Amino acid sequence: MIKPRKYLAAATALVAALTLSACSAGGSSDTTSSNAPSESAELKFNDADITFAQMMIPHHEQAIEMSDMILAKDGIDDQVSNLATQIKNAQGPEITHLHEWLDAWGADAGMGGMDHGTDGMMSDEDMTALEDASGAEATTLFLEQMIRHHEGAIAMAETEIGEGTNPDAVDLAEAIVSTQSEEIAVMGNLLGSL
Repeated sequence: MIKPRKYLAAATALVAALTLSACSAGGSSDTTSSNAPSESAELKFNDADITFAQMMIPHHEQAIEMSDMILAKDGIDDQVSNLATQIKNAQGPEITHLHEWLDAWGADAGMGGMDHGTDGMMSDEDMTALEDASGAEATTLFLEQMIRHHEGAIAMAETEIGEGTNPDAVDLAEAIVSTQSEEIAVMGNLLGSL
């Protein structure tokens, strides 16, 4: 009967040690929810992460605005409408995460100086042209503009991948590069078929 007691004592000590290590390592995780930024988003970030979030918010907002414009028009190819819906569904939640990270980092959502041309943002004239276009012209304009827009987002995301330190932000940047590269290929094929 001595052996079972030794095993019981050893097992009890092991459980106690595991419980103590779990308590000391994860105390703050008890207050986080699945919608909150991860602990890494709060603790590890640099200026590149902040700039990425600040610039990507208005960039995504404009992509959603462009998508809304094309979705409100008649005579638009179903594939283009489906793509616009896909863009909205992906980028809306990403905007939420970007705002959460900026809040956690104590940074505002102001966009530190975007450059229409290198960042893919559309000018007011571009947006007006898309708003005023209809049918096939609107379809072509949307695809051409969104390709440029996505190329700008990919460039920003690649900068974040190379310079950022926040794991969540870098993961999002990698997802943007992957998803938007695929969408550029789809849009190029759609343009070729018009």
